[in-house]
Amino acid sequence: MTARIIMLRCWLPAVLCCMAFAFPTATDSSLAAGPEGMAPHQPASGTMPTTVPIASTSAQPAPSLPASSQPPARRPAYHLAERSEAAQAASAAPKLAPGQPNEHPLMPTLRWAYSGLGNVEKLQDYSATLAKRERIGGKLLDYEYMFVKLRQKPFSVYMYFLAPAEIKGQEVLFVKGKNDGNMWAHTVGIKNTMFGTVSLKPDGPIAMRNQRYPLTELGILNLTRRLVEVAEKDVKYGECDVKFYEGAKINGRVCTCIEVVHPVPRRNFLFHLARIFVDKEFNLPIRYESYDWPKEQGGAPELMEEYTYLDLKLNNGFTDADFDIKNPNYKFR
Repeated sequence: MTARIIMLRCWLPAVLCCMAFAFPTATDSSLAAGPEGMAPHQPASGTMPTTVPIASTSAQPAPSLPASSQPPARRPAYHLAERSEAAQAASAAPKLAPGQPNEHPLMPTLRWAYSGLGNVEKLQDYSATLAKRERIGGKLLDYEYMFVKLRQKPFSVYMYFLAPAEIKGQEVLFVKGKNDGNMWAHTVGIKNTMFGTVSLKPDGPIAMRNQRYPLTELGILNLTRRLVEVAEKDVKYGECDVKFYEGAKINGRVCTCIEVVHPVPRRNFLFHLARIFVDKEFNLPIRYESYDWPKEQGGAPELMEEYTYLDLKLNNGFTDADFDIKNPNYKFR
């Protein structure tokens, strides 16, 4: 048993994807600064370029996802009607609007999140390529890319890792109410030959190694709920600057960027700077990034986490077979 746990620790640092708070990046993606080409507010000294690599505000862009890392042809097909009912409903949902005089700068965002919760809850399922990058123990880890299927009721997640190369082909599957609340996972290569599929607690020490959040917190609905929780706390305090930028783009998708800045470090603030990207067509958040305060005067903010949902496809009609380890298209054994 001890040897088994040691071996599992060798391959599971990347077995879990992070939460729903959600959002990291992809090929040929860029952030358009605004309709006038104006750069978003930058609290640190210096100016941001009018076009920023979607990976972060730093000079190091996100790596491109290699074509060889695309899901293999054997994977189940998934589709989306170009104008699904969910997309039409999202388009008709309340949009971000200017604030009222003398109200907290976060109130427009909070009102949007309140109105959007019901809309997100109506989604049956979706698929996406999720990219993420997180800082763990003070170290900014490399990007991870995974193809994700998510069903909202019962909460179900299937994940196929696309990159980096050493974890490509790993699979993770979780269904709420199944497997005693555990997830199924397998690695690749010799380790998979030795151990096959294992059952792990999503919030256990092995699954949570090098992860900020458990798999059970993945998804756009969880992200929206989290935004509400954070905003409800922050509206109790001042020292908050909020800006909206129209025309931001994530992988070609037109978005509204909401930028929130807390200039002064306080115990009650979770971040120095955060950006939320709301897809204009779907009216859904598809990217989140947050930064810690600079370590030194005039320094750049440090990226803490970023998550991006790319190629989002809504209401695919997933069935129990899409979240079954016996699915012949998967490699659980």
